[in-house]
Amino acid sequence: MSEELRKLEKEVKKTKRLASEQAMVLHDLIEDRLPDGYGELMAIAQATYDACKAWDEANQKLIAAQTEAA
Repeated sequence: MSEELRKLEKEVKKTKRLASEQAMVLHDLIEDRLPDGYGELMAIAQATYDACKAWDEANQKLIAAQTEAA
């Protein structure tokens, strides 16, 4: 496996972990702090969206690189 593919795989794992952590923050808000914590909802939802989008972009790069290497 090339160094580039290893880097991309590492980035996918990192961004997936960050997205999962952010999803837990959103889950905790929903489970524990709503409706009182509604003021936090937009910022946490945006951060969760951004983290998931970062994972998706990294994953798409990995898939493209794997396709090229095949």
